[in-house]
Amino acid sequence: MDIEIHEVKTKGDIDEFVRYPLRLYRHNQFYVPPLIGNEKASLDPEKNPALEFCELACWLARKNGKVVGRIGGIINRREIEIKKLNHARFSWFDFENDANIGRSLLKTVESWAISNGMDAIYGPYGFTSFDKHGLLIKGFEELTTKIAVYNFPYYQDVIEQFGYKEKMDWVEFRITVPDQIPEKIERIAQIALQRNQLHVPEVKKAKGMMEYKDAFFQLLNEAYADLSGAVPLTSKQASLFSKAFFKYLNPDYVTLVLTKDNQLAAFGITVPSLSRALQKARGKLLPFGFYHLWRALKVNDTIDLMLIAVKPEFQNKGVNSILFWKLIPNYIKHRIKYVETNQNQTDNVKVQAQWKYFDARHHKTSRSYIKYFVQ
Repeated sequence: MDIEIHEVKTKGDIDEFVRYPLRLYRHNQFYVPPLIGNEKASLDPEKNPALEFCELACWLARKNGKVVGRIGGIINRREIEIKKLNHARFSWFDFENDANIGRSLLKTVESWAISNGMDAIYGPYGFTSFDKHGLLIKGFEELTTKIAVYNFPYYQDVIEQFGYKEKMDWVEFRITVPDQIPEKIERIAQIALQRNQLHVPEVKKAKGMMEYKDAFFQLLNEAYADLSGAVPLTSKQASLFSKAFFKYLNPDYVTLVLTKDNQLAAFGITVPSLSRALQKARGKLLPFGFYHLWRALKVNDTIDLMLIAVKPEFQNKGVNSILFWKLIPNYIKHRIKYVETNQNQTDNVKVQAQWKYFDARHHKTSRSYIKYFVQ
């Protein structure tokens, strides 16, 4: 029977759309499922402020009445206004091991983008640069992280054979936590603190970090402005992220760097890995998902590096070393063995250069693709 593509319209469609990967990857030990409630909220205009300036369309592929694939299309009007590029994005691209399904989904989202006046489409990429992005091309037998991507190897062949070209690569490293602060890291950190008149505040509780939240998102927008696909977060987006994010932070796993005037100059945010807990939760908080997540935050040997941001005027001045100079002793105290860096752009050599001071293994690579339309 032919493949049928249907646009997601009803609540039932949305439910099938967000749950489909749970079935597709149900026997895969490296895939980490998101929480179903969070996925549905991201598609809801009343809950996701990105949909105030993004146009969204999603489709399901069915064969013999069974869902066999999905894809979403995004037109980020703020990106178009700021970057002056009429480019759409595709996301949530998953399908059975049948090239015809993948091609049908890509053809559908391309036709939608063209009908909306777009000159090209790229992806996989979410609403913002803080959503999941990229297609895994190396590391299929490595456990993914909460914020990174996982997919089967056959996705790459389908995308490339359908005329998509490489746009951007990201690399990920797994770092073994040293027994003590590397001498060079400590030396660079001390020099950076003195030369730039910086200091690290002592924050004992997560509540103490809330006073920096506005500065946090302002700095985030500044530091990430030039990255591929980056669009400044709006105040509503920042508010949403802060409510969902800050209350779960452990100050032992966060470093804030302040100027002599107590302005935020840099930060490093890391959190205990939730990968195994999310696998056990299977997309649900109830009845036991809460417990698995709570336990992972308390008992863990792996940390995920979520975000590092340095104010532009302090970049290339050794400030990154300050972050790890403060974090490593706490990792040792809490018996953390490994740090997952998550995705680093391959052209961001300054970030990757810092891993040379550690026992770091490059274990995953992901890639975004672009296709230009012939007008």
